[in-house]
Amino acid sequence: MAGVNWTDSTIEAAGTTLHLSRAGRGRPVLVLHHETGTLDRLPFYDSLAARYDVLVPHHPGYSRSPRPDWMRSVRDIAVVYRGLLSGLKVKNAALVGLGFGGWIAAEMASMAPGDLSHLVLVGAMGIKPPQGDILDLAITGYMDYARAGFHDQKAFDRVYGAEPPTDQLEMWDICREMSFRIAWKPYMYSQTLPHLLGSVRAPALVVWGGEDKVVPQSAAKVYAKALTNAKLEIVKGCGHCVDMEQPDALAKLVTTFIGQE
Repeated sequence: MAGVNWTDSTIEAAGTTLHLSRAGRGRPVLVLHHETGTLDRLPFYDSLAARYDVLVPHHPGYSRSPRPDWMRSVRDIAVVYRGLLSGLKVKNAALVGLGFGGWIAAEMASMAPGDLSHLVLVGAMGIKPPQGDILDLAITGYMDYARAGFHDQKAFDRVYGAEPPTDQLEMWDICREMSFRIAWKPYMYSQTLPHLLGSVRAPALVVWGGEDKVVPQSAAKVYAKALTNAKLEIVKGCGHCVDMEQPDALAKLVTTFIGQE
């Protein structure tokens, strides 16, 4: 997007090293990416950065951030990101979590319920779905898993290419291995998180793709009920990766919800 200038840096936070992309100005918005990692630039990120101060860290062990050998839980990542915000002197940020990143955002919100302005969870993992199961990375090839995030396969092709390059295939494999390290038993959910979300008073927006084949929609209703001040939006004709498949629709929902300073 014209006028959006991203800067990339390496930053130390809570005992590990993170790759951080940042752009824009205004209300701080921390965007937490999927379990498949993230591309360096995405239209959804640009849309938010046109209105906000957007921070996109690469999770420890995912994409451009090195793997900490000691890390063993998703809550560990949430603590690292709390340290990141503290180190940058960023207070009262809005948290936007995408898929796996939604789980991290929910953990962060439960840790410091008074230190966020808004919480946005998009197809969030972290809660055991009452009906259906979260798609299992262990029995799904990483290419098939990445494609499963899109209802419209042409949208996948626009983002990654019809035949993703070898570097992308390797990155998906590295991300998958890190997920196994920190989110294996139980697989992609926390047994305690649902009980901790009631302390979050910030406005929350729960967004789900109407055709999500990765995280069953039944989990969306649990999130919406567990959070004290939440509303649920379903994006029709869209899969798990709403941010990549329908970036304009998601950006409109998020910016309308967060507003301006």
